[in-house]
Amino acid sequence: MSNIVNKLYQNNTIIYKVILFLVATTAIVYFFPKGGQFKYDFSNGQLWKYDNLYAPFDFAIQKNEEEVTSEKQKIKEYSKLYFVHDSEVKNSVFKAYENKILLIKETDSLSINQLQRLSAVGQFVLDTIYQKGFLEVASQDRVSSENEIVAIRKGNEVEDFIFKSFFTSKEVLELIRNSFQTEQSLYGKKALLDLLSEVVKPNIYFDTEYTQKVIDNEIKNISYTKGKVASGKLIILKGDTVEGKKLAILNSLKSESESQVWTASNYNWILFGYTILVSLALLMLLLFLKKYRSDIFDDNNKVTFIFFNVFSMIFIQTLVIKYNSDYLYVVPLSILPIVLKAFFDARLGLFTHVLTVLLLGYIVPDSFEFIYLHIIAGIVTILTVSELYKRANLFISVAQITLIYMVTYFAFSIIKEGNISQINWTYFMLFAANGLLSFLSIIVIYMYEKLFGLVSDVTLLELSNTNTKLLRELNEKAPGTFQHSMQVANLAEAAANEIGANSMLVRTGALYHDIGKILNPMYFIENQSTGVNPHNDLSPRDSSKIITDHVIKGVELAKKNKLPDRIIDFIRTHHGTSLTYYFYRKEQELNPDTKVDIDAFKYQGPIPFSKETAILMMCDAAEAASKSLTQPTALSISSLIDKIIAKQMTDNQFINSNITFREIETIKKVIKKKLMNIYHLRVEYPE
Repeated sequence: MSNIVNKLYQNNTIIYKVILFLVATTAIVYFFPKGGQFKYDFSNGQLWKYDNLYAPFDFAIQKNEEEVTSEKQKIKEYSKLYFVHDSEVKNSVFKAYENKILLIKETDSLSINQLQRLSAVGQFVLDTIYQKGFLEVASQDRVSSENEIVAIRKGNEVEDFIFKSFFTSKEVLELIRNSFQTEQSLYGKKALLDLLSEVVKPNIYFDTEYTQKVIDNEIKNISYTKGKVASGKLIILKGDTVEGKKLAILNSLKSESESQVWTASNYNWILFGYTILVSLALLMLLLFLKKYRSDIFDDNNKVTFIFFNVFSMIFIQTLVIKYNSDYLYVVPLSILPIVLKAFFDARLGLFTHVLTVLLLGYIVPDSFEFIYLHIIAGIVTILTVSELYKRANLFISVAQITLIYMVTYFAFSIIKEGNISQINWTYFMLFAANGLLSFLSIIVIYMYEKLFGLVSDVTLLELSNTNTKLLRELNEKAPGTFQHSMQVANLAEAAANEIGANSMLVRTGALYHDIGKILNPMYFIENQSTGVNPHNDLSPRDSSKIITDHVIKGVELAKKNKLPDRIIDFIRTHHGTSLTYYFYRKEQELNPDTKVDIDAFKYQGPIPFSKETAILMMCDAAEAASKSLTQPTALSISSLIDKIIAKQMTDNQFINSNITFREIETIKKVIKKKLMNIYHLRVEYPE
């Protein structure tokens, strides 16, 4: 049992990657659209590149989306309007009118004849109005023509009428006025007008709910087919142009085939096929990391980060496809290479982007167009996005990426349609939205830094500001060390640029590599301005310990101030496992008869494990040693640099840093050139 536990512990990184691989594969397959895949690839205007195609089975020709939408629109436009007749209104209005007459009889001194006249004329007007029907004001603008046939519901009965056969409010007012023209009494005219205006009410209302119910029912009964193709019938000949009816038949065959393929009996086989495709893509990514980016492959946190980004892009894209495939190109897939380049390098960013696009190409419409567009955009992203800490760079890069999308889509549209009249200009708006969403990469990078503990160029720029707390403290407490760090940063940045390493990373690491000296600044010669050397009062062993401890204390100080691990790596490795030779020889001189433990005078390491940390080790030692030259000349500087770096190589300080002899020679040349520029002789000015 203990052996099993030991083996599991020894192989925990591999086990983790296997689990991560399985989880990622399962998650991606789960979110893939559940549908079969048609074995022919075609689009409108293209030539049929396959053999003659015959119908493999009977199937109906499906109407396209435009045809269905047009039918629905016609139903909404020409559907009969339904109104409801309220029979209770007439009775309530007559009763209200009679009550008004009685009230006048009690309060006004009208004769019986006048009252009878008011009652008779009013009842005649009301009877005329409600015999035809009175439309509510809101219903009078529902129809486009007064001769339109509308349906009137009276209870459970429905009867058709011409719309103009009903009274409108304007017509009711004219009827009332005409009815009392023969009335001789001025009071009688006004009383009749007032009475009728107060009591008359519409009795016909537009029935919104019932009309919509009828429209919905008609839309529900729309036929989505327009004919049938019998099994064995010729659909299209090889070399024919895919257009018109042939395109409609092919789309129908594709839809029917995919629905038949994705059946219960084939479900497991199709899932198995999806799993193989996804597994191969993710396996290629892991093999690429193992062969070309072993430092990333060995870091489970970074592998998880890469897989998480791949899954996120696929997840977002599949959600958009399921919602509405018309918005396919609004998803900013270029964020993936931007993010990976910011944290790692361009080659890994492009490789991961291509694999992601290939996976998505299997589940999107017009897969070749989709893959071509996004791979070209990914290449442009890698070539143009650099130095994200410079704000203008991202704006320029996103503008170039958006332009490439638009130009490439324009070319595809011309090839398909043969002219520009059929281009869907909406896609240009989608590409513009894609570009705007790409700016989210800055926010995404910041979130990833906090979540995964990674470092981008933006953070490195912030850390390299000499006004940060630690660097300001270093300048105040150990000014000599601060100046040394600045010189080393300049040397290291120049060397990194020359061999293609991360110059911003090595510069920032160089600025912080000696922050441990803040705690005991006077024990380091560059800070001893008074000429007093405290090491004179210490034993060589104690002096060596103080010198070597600046690495350990620097790491502790960096962690306390929450510096990223990639910066702390420079503090840990800038002396590697080298020897404090001066104090070691001094200990030997004081104890000639005793064997001195050389390990007590060595730094604890580790040795550099990247090009950037190796560059810092060389530049740090070269800059410090150059201060010991009393007469710095080109020859003496060159000889000194050769000796220092040769000693580091002899001590195997660079065996883990993946740096070549050619690159080391290039770095030496850069250091020599820079130091010669620093120590060059100036013109002697007269007193």
